[in-house]
Amino acid sequence: MLAALSRKHIACAGRLGAARRSSRNTLRGAAALTACENRGVNLDASLNADLHCHSVVSDGTLTPEALAERAKAGGVQLWSLTDHDEIGGQQRAIDAARAAGLAYLTGTEISVSFAGRVVHIVGLGFDHEAPELIEGLRATRGGRGARAREMAASLARVGIHGAFEGALQYVGNPELISRTHFARFLVDAGHCSDVPEVFRRYLTDGKPGFVPHKWAALKDAVGWITRAGGIAVIAHPGRYGFTPTEEYALITEFMTHGGRGIEVVTGSHTAAEFQQYADTALEFGLLASRGSDFHCPDESRTDLGALPPLADRLTPVWAELAERIKH
Repeated sequence: MLAALSRKHIACAGRLGAARRSSRNTLRGAAALTACENRGVNLDASLNADLHCHSVVSDGTLTPEALAERAKAGGVQLWSLTDHDEIGGQQRAIDAARAAGLAYLTGTEISVSFAGRVVHIVGLGFDHEAPELIEGLRATRGGRGARAREMAASLARVGIHGAFEGALQYVGNPELISRTHFARFLVDAGHCSDVPEVFRRYLTDGKPGFVPHKWAALKDAVGWITRAGGIAVIAHPGRYGFTPTEEYALITEFMTHGGRGIEVVTGSHTAAEFQQYADTALEFGLLASRGSDFHCPDESRTDLGALPPLADRLTPVWAELAERIKH
């Protein structure tokens, strides 16, 4: 039914839902906002929040502790570690943020299948000990080892040998061996000049080293996050190459399942896309998020804390999660 509604109806529904939630949580939210402000964290759109980055627990190269220090050095005030399909580094990140004097929101980035493509959903502010979320992520990670061996076999057929063992040298979490680990091996072994070239030549759909994986369903990922008390956010929407019709279908289905946010300012978006997705957030009544998607000092498009702020006209996701912020 939602797919048949106009954009205006969807946007109104999103704003109405937000208004109802806001009404239910006014006193609690106001108290949390006051507590944050008393700690020197003003939760408006100008906040230097970086709510998207990765550590060695998934496919980043820095530890949670090193990321916290780098975030602090970059002027970040509110931070979240969002490892792929994994929350095993959350307690380390919480402790590291506290030691660095950063406010912190729990986070993860879940890979989901939608319309034949892989879409990423960031979860923020959830209970990182919620059993359903833990089990759902474990199931999503399952099968990566077998997939990695298939990728290595495919690469061997085009003359690149030892890729599985090579990729393992870059893995911090054996359950999360990924294309990025293979890419780093291929660069260091001299097969390509940088990670983007590896993906273009070997690791995207139709290329010699690409092997698909069964990801989570959009409904399940959003449900795990929201039932654990968090907010689900569509990550870097400009990266998927969707047509306007496909993007509309993604957003409406996402909202149907309880998704409430969209990443507006992120490392892979252009200045024009900052504007475009700010308009999208307003049109659909979605909360706006901001995050670098930092993985590695030598590979990432932008550093922690270096992005421009959200536009003042947007409602930031962190304002809705004030009571979930850890200090």
